[in-house]
Amino acid sequence: MKRFWKSINQFLVFFLLVAFVITCCTMLFVTTLSATSHIELTAENLNLAAKVTFANVVLLSFIFYIFDAVRRKLTVERPVNRILEAAEKIMKGDFSVRIQKQSKFATDDKFNEIIDCFNKLAEELASVETLRTDFIANVSHEMKTPLAVMQNYGTLLQTPNLSEEKRIEYAKGVTDGAHRMANMMTNILKLNRLENQQIYPQTREYDLSEQLCECLLQYENVWEKSNIAIDTDIADNVMITADTELLSLVWNNLFSNAFKFTEPGGTVSVTLTATAHHAIITVSDTGCGISPEVGRHIFDKFYQGDTSHSVQGNGLGLALVKRVIDIMHGEIGVESTVGKGTTFTVRIRRN
Repeated sequence: MKRFWKSINQFLVFFLLVAFVITCCTMLFVTTLSATSHIELTAENLNLAAKVTFANVVLLSFIFYIFDAVRRKLTVERPVNRILEAAEKIMKGDFSVRIQKQSKFATDDKFNEIIDCFNKLAEELASVETLRTDFIANVSHEMKTPLAVMQNYGTLLQTPNLSEEKRIEYAKGVTDGAHRMANMMTNILKLNRLENQQIYPQTREYDLSEQLCECLLQYENVWEKSNIAIDTDIADNVMITADTELLSLVWNNLFSNAFKFTEPGGTVSVTLTATAHHAIITVSDTGCGISPEVGRHIFDKFYQGDTSHSVQGNGLGLALVKRVIDIMHGEIGVESTVGKGTTFTVRIRRN
């Protein structure tokens, strides 16, 4: 309807313009004839009136041509040139460029729609460029630490007359560094495949209670070594239809973080409850907790609240968890108090 009335308005403008020109020419022709009415109306006089009228038509046409040229310059060429200049800047890598909207009286609304789309495109490209540079910087930083460790231990292994005990210790240091790098590369590839939708869930019905217990038992050595108490309240026979491999990635990352940030003598709690449509899993610890600022970025790639890197990690685990939960059409939330601990709550659809 809006487009219809706009078309009607444009038609009326052209109608009035053409009517004005024709009326002026007609009146000019009649006026010329009236001026010569006292003279004998001959073919020569008629020819003169026609020539005068034609000359005025040419003059009016030239005036309207100038008017239209100025109009096109202001309403078409100027916004087009601004768009082209901005596009050239983006082609050269300047993603900060934005185009200011044209006045509604100075151009067609379609140009403003194009400008809106262009500005959104520039924002998306700027965001992607930021992610790319951050990704390169973060990967370089994360790789530098294990590489430096491996280099140091490799240098120590070349020490003459090295005892067997030290040789094993230094070799283990090299192996641990290589293992850390391998884990990081594996997580990067997994996250990339998940974000590019190259991994499709292979769903089947299985017992979530059993899976949680199996994943938790993998950390038995960890909690026994650190004297961490385990508190579980896992409902029996909670059947869900999901991808077992992807969800095991979720539980392993949550359990790993819980044990990693819990001091010796602390407690890690795991609960599982079920409703008719959802399975609800909570993983709690009595660790250092996280601040609200850290909590807002906890699921971002390479983000680590422990900026000192005193606790090993690469900031990819929770990003993987969030992506898997999204693929499973589930929900994940985090509640934490600094100095008291953190609780992750996951809701998974049972069907």
